[in-house]
Amino acid sequence: MRGQRRCGRARLASAGIIAIVIVLIGFAILPQARAEQPILLNGDLAKGSENQPDDWRTDAWVNDPSAVAFAWDHPPAGGPGMVEVTALKENDARWLQSLSLTEGWYFISGEIKTENVGNDKIGANISVMDDSVMSAEIKGTTDWTHVNLYFRVGKKGADIDVALRVGGFGSLNTGKAYYRNVTMTRVDAPPPNAQQTFDLEKIRAAGQPAPIGRPYSLVLTYLLLIAIAYAGWYLYAIEPPKVTRAEARREAKKKASRR
Repeated sequence: MRGQRRCGRARLASAGIIAIVIVLIGFAILPQARAEQPILLNGDLAKGSENQPDDWRTDAWVNDPSAVAFAWDHPPAGGPGMVEVTALKENDARWLQSLSLTEGWYFISGEIKTENVGNDKIGANISVMDDSVMSAEIKGTTDWTHVNLYFRVGKKGADIDVALRVGGFGSLNTGKAYYRNVTMTRVDAPPPNAQQTFDLEKIRAAGQPAPIGRPYSLVLTYLLLIAIAYAGWYLYAIEPPKVTRAEARREAKKKASRR
């Protein structure tokens, strides 16, 4: 009887240990799974119709058929595809996807191939549509090249546009670029050797016009202007002309005669 009880207790203890181990493994795997969860929609460019991949749209600084052309290529039977941007004239042209992000670090990667992209201006890149937030630039004529970037979103979150792009803000370029295998994931932080890292919150804050003085200084300025205006009115107000006694008597006689 005692042996059976001991055996039962041993089994319960073993079961408890196994359950604890499973829970600990689950907690260890969960953050990694969350970090690897894709955020960008249709990043493999496999879904769509006609010449338009789902969840992506086109835009350009010079949005005219004579200046830019866009295309989407994919296997007829399905599978990963690619998009093309052709800047026929100097342009900032791109495929875009809009996203709303919460606080944290994000990692974007993809592959770019180029044909005759100019060397003097910003080349083909993957970027966030904020000044300077972009991957390494690919110029000239190249085979598929992997590019990436890391960026941080602040506590208030951010609405962004991910761009598959030829050229950049104030740096219009020409040439053709292909893009494929675009991914975006959430990460804890960039690795120490990461090259393309950006703090989106700081970049956007630096782009805002600086306030002039402090809030209370504006109130004091208004009060000072009001005081100056009142003092000027008090000192330089036009007084009504004084009436002499003779003029007053004549005016009184006129009124009496009217009666």
